[in-house]
Amino acid sequence: MRFDYDPENIFAKILRGEIPNKTVLETEHTLAFEDIRPQAPVHVLVIPKGAYVSQDHFARDATDAEILDFNRTVAKLCETIGVEEGFRTISNARGHGVQEVPHFHMHILGGRPLGRMLAPA
Repeated sequence: MRFDYDPENIFAKILRGEIPNKTVLETEHTLAFEDIRPQAPVHVLVIPKGAYVSQDHFARDATDAEILDFNRTVAKLCETIGVEEGFRTISNARGHGVQEVPHFHMHILGGRPLGRMLAPA
C-alpha cells in the first residue's frame, strides 16, 4: 500500500510550531496535546513526530524507537490525565474510517462514562 503524506496538514504545522497547541506531554518522538473540539471531559490527541499517515503506516515504517516512545507516551498519559476509571482510544484511517487529518493520531478520551460508542460530532 502507498502512503502519501501531506506536509501541509494541520498536525505537521503544529509540529513545526506554525500553529499553537496546548501540549500535555512531549517526548523525542511523540507529541500529546488537548483536542480543540473535545468529545469528553478528557480528550487528548497523541501524534508521532514522524511523517506517518495512519496507524498501519506507522506500524509498518516507524523505527522501533518511535513505536516504543509512542506507546510508552500513551501509557504515561493514561496515568496522569485523569482517566484512571477508564478511557477509549480511537484512531481513524483513510476515507471509510473518516480520517480528517492525514497524519496518524490517536484520541484518548475519558473523564466520564462513554457508553458503548461516541455520538457523531
